[in-house]
Amino acid sequence: MPEPCLLNVRDLTVSFQTEAAQPPAVDGVSFTLERGRTLALVGESGSGKSVTALSIVRLLPPGVRPKGQALFKGEDLLTCGDSRLRAIRGAEITMVFQEPMTSLNPLHTIERQIGEILELHGARGAQNIRRRIVELLEEVGIPDPSQRLGAFPHQLSGGQRQRVMIAMALANRPDLFIADEPTTALDVTVQAQILHLLKELQARYGMAMLFITHDLGIVRKIADDVAVMQKGKIVEAADVAQIFASPHHPYTKALIAAEPKGMPPTVNLAAKTIFSAEDVRVWFPIKRGFLRKTVGFVKAVDGVSVNVREGETVGVVGESGSGKTTLGLALLRLVHSEGAIVFLGRRIDGLRFKAMRPLRRDMQIVFQDPYGSLSPRLSVGDIVAEGLGVQNKALKYAERREIVARALNDTGLDPSAMDRYPHEFSGGQRQRIAIARAIVLEPKFIVLDEPTSALDMSVQAQIVDLLRDLQKRRGLAYLFISHDLRVVRALASEIIVMRHGKVVEAGPAAELLVKPQSAYTKALFAAAFDIKAEDGAVLSS
Repeated sequence: MPEPCLLNVRDLTVSFQTEAAQPPAVDGVSFTLERGRTLALVGESGSGKSVTALSIVRLLPPGVRPKGQALFKGEDLLTCGDSRLRAIRGAEITMVFQEPMTSLNPLHTIERQIGEILELHGARGAQNIRRRIVELLEEVGIPDPSQRLGAFPHQLSGGQRQRVMIAMALANRPDLFIADEPTTALDVTVQAQILHLLKELQARYGMAMLFITHDLGIVRKIADDVAVMQKGKIVEAADVAQIFASPHHPYTKALIAAEPKGMPPTVNLAAKTIFSAEDVRVWFPIKRGFLRKTVGFVKAVDGVSVNVREGETVGVVGESGSGKTTLGLALLRLVHSEGAIVFLGRRIDGLRFKAMRPLRRDMQIVFQDPYGSLSPRLSVGDIVAEGLGVQNKALKYAERREIVARALNDTGLDPSAMDRYPHEFSGGQRQRIAIARAIVLEPKFIVLDEPTSALDMSVQAQIVDLLRDLQKRRGLAYLFISHDLRVVRALASEIIVMRHGKVVEAGPAAELLVKPQSAYTKALFAAAFDIKAEDGAVLSS
């Protein structure tokens, strides 16, 4: 007799108690997962992916009880006793979450956190546990694992923290590994490393993997089967080749088509220069000792030059810590820097705060996290109008409302919603509000700092189209900071590649994407576009 499937979910339904009657968060979901295979649950934010995974191991909020069946090795996890469930969690079923920094205890060392899960499931003897922890860290690719045992989470990079979470999940050789958006917050190169690691470990131990993501590019690389979720239901399920070759459901087709498309405009060398900078340096001093003497510098930006013309987008790409955001802040004079910075033909690097204020209306910034950058205490109208109150105090209330309404309309939002608050909007709508705040003063130059990285693929494509349309109509100059090269490819006519504060390579996008020169740029493009590092020609991939 063939072995039954490892996990069999039947008619899973989850409802949250709210004041208003709402449809279930998970509505009649059914799927199976066999040993050694990877099932990807795919869908936009709010589709019910994570709630489905949390329901299987009963990690939902108190009072929320899932209905249906979740048969694991023939045993229903939804009805088994708490003691039995605790024995299964961490031993036979493990889970890795999206943000490792919030999953790891900041007060405990790596050794203590991995050791805890080993002890809970029967490991004994300090030396044996320590030896096993070192083995696990070696398996997940942590360099010098014995030297890292006493490290705290904040002392590790994002990729290393995620590797530690994977080590904890694999500590007891689970049969089922649940990964909830484990690479969303990582750079493309680190993302590629983590995906390769997961596939390698899965092949070695024969475990099944339930992989939750909204990124279909990742699904291609890691999944065997795909289940597409929308509004709590599975609308289509098939093996990965069939889903991409011949999707049937309109929502699946929309997800596949959601990747930012279109080509950036060619560089117009005759266009007016809006922003230029030469040999910009931002060095942060390292102070030590009782007298806090400077013993060195963190060279966040080290000799970077950039030129942005009217109607042009310059993309700045690189991994976290490469100096991209610091460069943008330095150009806007929001951090102290050295080097010449010229805006609209005027040298501004020596100007103080008061002298800079009149220039602020022509230079704006849009941040990565729209929820964190919008005040929850102000209405949307007040948020967008804030700059008007600073730069043009003579405007009357009705006039400000009219200008705000125009800005909201230009960004695809209903002006009648200006009296609502940020928490009442989706992530994509909040980013549109942030863009409306940036354009309300009709600036000439906008720094876009990872404006799409926290958004679903379909919303990313909408924001890219919006930015492209605003640029065309208003002649805006953009400095677009991102580690997502697919978005940069759709927007930027010139690209600057940064690493450790320096420019590794720069040039027109049409040339750089086709034939990168440096090994680092080739590796970055290979991770983003799923090509071999020695190949080029990613412009049409």
